[in-house]
Amino acid sequence: MIIYNVTVNIDESIHDDWMLWIKEHIPQVLGTGNFTEAKLTRVLVEEEMGGLTYSIQYRAKSREHLDKYYREDAERLRADGSLKFADKMLAFRTELEIVDEFSVTFK
Repeated sequence: MIIYNVTVNIDESIHDDWMLWIKEHIPQVLGTGNFTEAKLTRVLVEEEMGGLTYSIQYRAKSREHLDKYYREDAERLRADGSLKFADKMLAFRTELEIVDEFSVTFK
């Protein structure tokens, strides 16, 4: 299983608009059919450059599905945010392979 992680630093001046946009954007990415779920998290560190940092983690169905997303949808979906927020948003992407998963059940 692959996690497609998008880390985004947002200038505080556009934070509220970006938050509204990302909550519409994530369902669009999930709507491509290549991912099973997504988590929007705030990174709890203070950045030297300022702003607020978030991580969006999409769980890909498979490596093939992630590659399909790159080929068919990524450019179009990325362009929307880039046009809307320009130099007020900085994003970078990483791919994570899930090696194992653990959980605890409490009674």
